[in-house]
Amino acid sequence: MNTLTAIRSAWRSLKANKLRSMLTMLGIIIGVAAVITMIAVGGGATQRVQEQMKSLGSNVMLVLPGSLSAAGVRQGAQTRSRFTEEDVQAIMAEIPEVQAAAPGSRTTAQAVAQNANWNTTIFGTTNEYLDVRDWALASGRLFEPAEQSSSAKVAWIGQTVARELFGDQDPVDQVIRVRGVPFTIVGVLERKGQNASGQDQDDIVVMPMSTFRNRIWNAGGNVRRIWTIFVKVREGQDMKAVEQSVRDLLRQRLRVSEEGDDTFSVNNLSEVLQAQEEASRVMTWLLSAVAGVSLIVGGIGIMNIMLVSVTERTREIGLRMAVGARGRDILAQFLIEAVTLSLIGGAIGVVLGAAATWATAEVAGWQVSMSAQAVALAAGFAALVGVFFGYYPARRAAGLLPIEALRHE
Repeated sequence: MNTLTAIRSAWRSLKANKLRSMLTMLGIIIGVAAVITMIAVGGGATQRVQEQMKSLGSNVMLVLPGSLSAAGVRQGAQTRSRFTEEDVQAIMAEIPEVQAAAPGSRTTAQAVAQNANWNTTIFGTTNEYLDVRDWALASGRLFEPAEQSSSAKVAWIGQTVARELFGDQDPVDQVIRVRGVPFTIVGVLERKGQNASGQDQDDIVVMPMSTFRNRIWNAGGNVRRIWTIFVKVREGQDMKAVEQSVRDLLRQRLRVSEEGDDTFSVNNLSEVLQAQEEASRVMTWLLSAVAGVSLIVGGIGIMNIMLVSVTERTREIGLRMAVGARGRDILAQFLIEAVTLSLIGGAIGVVLGAAATWATAEVAGWQVSMSAQAVALAAGFAALVGVFFGYYPARRAAGLLPIEALRHE
């Protein structure tokens, strides 16, 4: 009996018991579909975190001011800004591991252009902010030094603002008004997408720090306070060590006593997102392992049915051996039946898994990532289940003695 003949014989046997074969494959079908769906959901979560890390920028720290206390009640994290632009310059000058540092202050306001208007975030910073955030200009230019020092009425805008105010027009050199002040657009930022909290990062108007302070915030030229400091650490440097250096420097500049608590916080955002990515990866494998139990249960079902099949077909096995079939021919026949059950179940499971992944993305709105590797892993594992759990029944059939098999009732 050659391999092709064994496959034909196995196929005829499965067709003769269609309902039993389908029920036997059910465990494999559910297992493969579950593995593919769980890997796709977990992969989508990991991909989402990686996109957030990319949009954030690499090796970034965010320094925020501490909160005030009023009547014994601790207020919000940004009730008062304690930092100045000089603090940013000190970080750049005194900590060599820092690649770039940028101040940041924000508010919200209505931006008006021609007959359109849009409520958006107004952000004041410097050119270094683009370096910190790994954010490039899609068109236009950086702020010139004279513009940054003289509170020039220039701005960059994000993709969302460009779309809402100008549609398909080129925004560069166009004029928008923010709180009655006209600003010339000198650059359009590349698309960033949403951040970790779901906020649209492209819904923003960026202007020089001095412009924001004097024309939007109206704080006056002598008040150089800022809300936030963005710090980017050079590649290969120890983020924890740099974080401690920033902390020590700011404690010194803010005159915090050695026994006193920090009046600010330093958040290593890359570390937080990496922890989220690792958690997503662990959860993916955990969910896949749970789904894999269904494959094992399906394999046990295959072994059970194959043992029943061997018992039912004992006389057939004896007859085959009597006319010249060898033990390895019987072994191949039953092993091919088990593997065929697994492969067909695996193929159906792949289709159902793809459908479940699509439904999860459409109905639940989750980000999913279905890869060819996940499909190959699930299908390959299904085939291995067929071999592993089908070997014992096939071996048992091959070990029957012809004379005893022919006498079996």
